[in-house]
Amino acid sequence: MALLYPSSSSPPLNYLLQRLNYNNNNNIKPTFSKVPRLPLVTTASHVCSPRLDKSSLLFAETTSENELWAAACLRVRSFYNLSPSTYRVQDHKKYLAEREFQALKERIAGKRIGFGRVSCVNATLPLLNLPHHAADDLSAECKFTEKGEDRVVVGSLDINQCLKLPDEISGNKPEGIGADFARAYLSNVCVASELQRQGLGYQLIEKSKMVAQEWGISDLYVHVAIDNEPAKKLYMKSGFIYENDEPARQARFLDRPRRILMWIDIPGNHVL
Repeated sequence: MALLYPSSSSPPLNYLLQRLNYNNNNNIKPTFSKVPRLPLVTTASHVCSPRLDKSSLLFAETTSENELWAAACLRVRSFYNLSPSTYRVQDHKKYLAEREFQALKERIAGKRIGFGRVSCVNATLPLLNLPHHAADDLSAECKFTEKGEDRVVVGSLDINQCLKLPDEISGNKPEGIGADFARAYLSNVCVASELQRQGLGYQLIEKSKMVAQEWGISDLYVHVAIDNEPAKKLYMKSGFIYENDEPARQARFLDRPRRILMWIDIPGNHVL
């Protein structure tokens, strides 16, 4: 499951996808062009992964730079399909991860105009408990050390307290004064491809709903590509319902798949 927002000058990584373009001349130099990203894309593998021992999984917010870096690497790994044969592929990955890492730190620190609180919620697993089929590649890119223990970020998302996300249709609830404090959006939802279809995405969303309730959020939203059936099923399972869809002309203008907006009520936080 996945989504991103790289640089501090662009909207939250859940919203701008970047394409790699190459000049067809003798001096091949990679350049990056910004393309609006799919917020909260959830992809499911067609092959069932070996069952995961969930007893040592942790779902928690983080401000640790080591863990935020690992989360940024997972997002690049999830949102960009870079072939190993891509010219200077490791440089590309590092560049994208650095952009997301810096943007994520700025969002969490409250340095983004139009945002209230922003939190990164991760699913992490001890390195020793990582399934063998996922160990090498995933641990090399998404490992961090916390209190002397090596752990791996295997899932991640952001929760954003704001009226709207850049380049996205906005929710309608709640209305009136205080809406900017009581409305929030999920973004950058992703789970390591090796561990998908094992309930990690659902548990990440449940944790984000707990965070939203602690913040006093009454209405939580998520954007998803209109043809992304696995994502829609996940959010519906989590209690989200359809509210609106993006105008086709907006999607064409932004050169991305059209999205729908889904909403869920967070109990106990409505002002009477």
